[in-house]
Amino acid sequence: MAEKPQAVRVLYCGVCSLPAEYCEFGPDFEKCKPWLRTHAPDLYPDLLKETDADKAAQQMKSVAISGSADAGGDAGGASSGSASASKQEEVKRLPGGKIKKKEKQEVIIEKIVRNKRKCVTVVKGLELFGVKLSDASKKLGKKFATGASVVKGPTEKEQIDVQGDIAYDIVEFITETWPDVPETAIFFIEDGRKVAAA
Repeated sequence: MAEKPQAVRVLYCGVCSLPAEYCEFGPDFEKCKPWLRTHAPDLYPDLLKETDADKAAQQMKSVAISGSADAGGDAGGASSGSASASKQEEVKRLPGGKIKKKEKQEVIIEKIVRNKRKCVTVVKGLELFGVKLSDASKKLGKKFATGASVVKGPTEKEQIDVQGDIAYDIVEFITETWPDVPETAIFFIEDGRKVAAA
């Protein structure tokens, strides 16, 4: 007679409620790490090594901060601390531990000449101010009585291509139509350099 199969005990994570061996594939692995260190150290032995490395890194940071405060005075230490805090705010973590920097909120207008006569005005960055690009292209086409479309640029980001040379007329239209876009955030690309529109 065959033996009766035994039930398998599965350890579920207290944070994300996935089985502990699948936490690394879940959305909150960083939040799960402290729980896994205490409840499942045999599944993730690398986490125990990370704590030692983190402690060493913290000690190095504390030594570097106190050293720079002594060398540059209190004002130097305070400014470097605020600069590092602003850098931490700009950095965003992606799945897999990759770091994504926060994009600057700016609208870039560039004039591209095709076939030595025809111009196309390219508008990039309106979506960073909460503007829907399809609506913006319709308004631009209607205002300047020309063709305007949303296309993917060379960096795989969407941009608006407007037929014709309307680069300097477009700034006033953008600031009037979308008050969330300040004139100080609009730039032109001229001869490969970024020039402020204001």
